[in-house]
Amino acid sequence: MQSFKLDPPKSLAQKVVGRLRQAIIEGDLPLGAIIAEEMLAQSFGVSRTPVREALNQLQLQGLVVIKPQVGSFVFSPDAEDIATICQFRIILEPKAAELAYHRDRNSVVTEISAAILGMERALKAKDNVAYGRADTALHEAFFNHCGNRYLQESYRLVAGRVAALRTNLSSPIDVQTPLSFEEHRAILGFFQAGDFAGFTSLMTAHIANSGQTYAKALLG
Repeated sequence: MQSFKLDPPKSLAQKVVGRLRQAIIEGDLPLGAIIAEEMLAQSFGVSRTPVREALNQLQLQGLVVIKPQVGSFVFSPDAEDIATICQFRIILEPKAAELAYHRDRNSVVTEISAAILGMERALKAKDNVAYGRADTALHEAFFNHCGNRYLQESYRLVAGRVAALRTNLSSPIDVQTPLSFEEHRAILGFFQAGDFAGFTSLMTAHIANSGQTYAKALLG
């Protein structure tokens, strides 16, 4: 297993949470991979206690599955999980976007424009991790500025899993084809125009298409 660096401050467990979360999202720890506590503890230079605490926190985020007497694993969703996550996003994201438009339109446009620029650079570099980061930033912009903490908390329930699915399953495809990138640019256009009928229609199709890509890549 590769060595992971830790950046101060925060408690040891929180440091481990942050680094492991990044490793799962960016594919350093693949979906379904076993997570060896002892090896992680040695890699981080800590005892097993903060590693166990971190794994418990990541289980609450849906990124880790802990099986008693068996071990800890990176999550690996099935077709039903993927469909449920996509349905959840289809319900939440258009409403968060509409709230954000009326509350802080300019900030959202700025963040989305920056994310699209990041996608463009990632496309040129064929960098699926960078593309996944920018993709995640775009979708999170709506929640960052929606002004409703319950929507924000709800989205956080799936945000890590969605980010991991993007980077591991759809981004390798997205950097090879302009389809996802063009959809994101169109999403920005609908948002800027305040056209939420068009926005909702495209976002629904966009998320549904992503779900199909996840399922095909994961399930063969």
